[in-house]
Amino acid sequence: MASPRIDPTKSSKTPVNFVCQRCHQALKLDYSFNVMEQKSWKELTAPPKSSSVDTDGSIGILSSQESLQDMDFTPQPYTVRRYIGPQGDFDMEDELSSDFTLLGETGLGVMENLSLRLKATGYLFDIMSGQSEVDHPLCEECTDTLLDQLDRQLYFTEEECKQYKDFLLNLDNAEEKEDLETLDNELKQLEKEEMLLREQLEKVETERSEMAKLIEKEKETAKQLEVEEEKYWQEYNQCKRDLHQFQDDQRSVTLQLQYAQSQLEKLTKINVFNATFHIWHNGQFVTINNFRLGRLPSAQVDWNEINAAWGQTVLLLHALAKKMNLKFTKYRLVPYGNHSYLESLTDKSKELPLYGSGGFRFFWDTKFDHAMVAFLDCLQEFKKEVEKGDSNFCLPYKMEKGRIEDANTDTSYSIKIQFNSEEQWTKALKYMMTNLRWGLAWVSSQFPNK
Repeated sequence: MASPRIDPTKSSKTPVNFVCQRCHQALKLDYSFNVMEQKSWKELTAPPKSSSVDTDGSIGILSSQESLQDMDFTPQPYTVRRYIGPQGDFDMEDELSSDFTLLGETGLGVMENLSLRLKATGYLFDIMSGQSEVDHPLCEECTDTLLDQLDRQLYFTEEECKQYKDFLLNLDNAEEKEDLETLDNELKQLEKEEMLLREQLEKVETERSEMAKLIEKEKETAKQLEVEEEKYWQEYNQCKRDLHQFQDDQRSVTLQLQYAQSQLEKLTKINVFNATFHIWHNGQFVTINNFRLGRLPSAQVDWNEINAAWGQTVLLLHALAKKMNLKFTKYRLVPYGNHSYLESLTDKSKELPLYGSGGFRFFWDTKFDHAMVAFLDCLQEFKKEVEKGDSNFCLPYKMEKGRIEDANTDTSYSIKIQFNSEEQWTKALKYMMTNLRWGLAWVSSQFPNK
């Protein structure tokens, strides 16, 4: 065991601390550890615990004749089972094998007494640790905790022992009360039952052998049925597969037929004119297929768009006249996109263009205006043809000699662009397209499926 570190410059009362083996806190030992009597050492080392130093080098317990003064604490080649060291890091073998050299006032006798006490205290802790499962020394708090644990363990052990004793007592009482005669009667009754059961067992064994033969026959029959069943299920699956395939084909044909009927119904409800020529409005402008017709100072529509709108308008009136088998008497409509024109039937070489280019124009350049007036005449001729077949047909705006009249305000607007404001020209075009839309609606109602 390692010797404690001391300060040789101080007196023999220099404190040397041991540490608790659980919490590793420094311990202050009582004075009684240094003044133990010889009788106490004899009680601690008395047989049967006493033994000499073993041959394997482990420390032996002191005999009853040895005293503290007679103990030899010089370094010996043995090992201690548990090491209880003082506070600080020391090497036990180095401390045991090294001598102390004291300087100053401290004498050799004082150092020997201190070493003797420390070794005796450490040896005492080794004896205590060797006789229990707890490593010593322990502080007061750790000792109290250990005692509480031992008390709980003792309490549980006593309770368990008490339960065992009660159970053993009840078991002994039950055995004493058992009636031997009753047991004999029960034994005889059980023997009779055993005989009856043996007879029944023999009968059952005979029946079992007969049933085994029947089972073998039934197994052969079951095998044949399994083969037939397998063949049946194969045929059934094939028929089921064919049925599903036929049902899928039928559903496919039915769905195709429903789709074709729905498309046919949808197409029969669609009017070609309404789908092809969509007349609507965009602010103050009238539009046909999203092409604006007219110009305003605040919205200068490009002439290419105006020309395209006139081309769609010519194509619409030409289609309506063809549907009614109407042939105009003065002009022939020639739809040609944004370069559509009218051809005079009286003068084949005369063409009236329904497209303009804007910019500066001479006063005598009135072909565009003449073309718009001619188109209005054709629309008027279409109106008269419709009224022949339907006397109730009436257009919302009156047309006459290149002018369109609003009956609500008694105001007429010229279809010509020359000597006319852009606002009035745009409004005249709007009224003209409204009349054309009414004509479109009448033809769509009269020829719904054509």
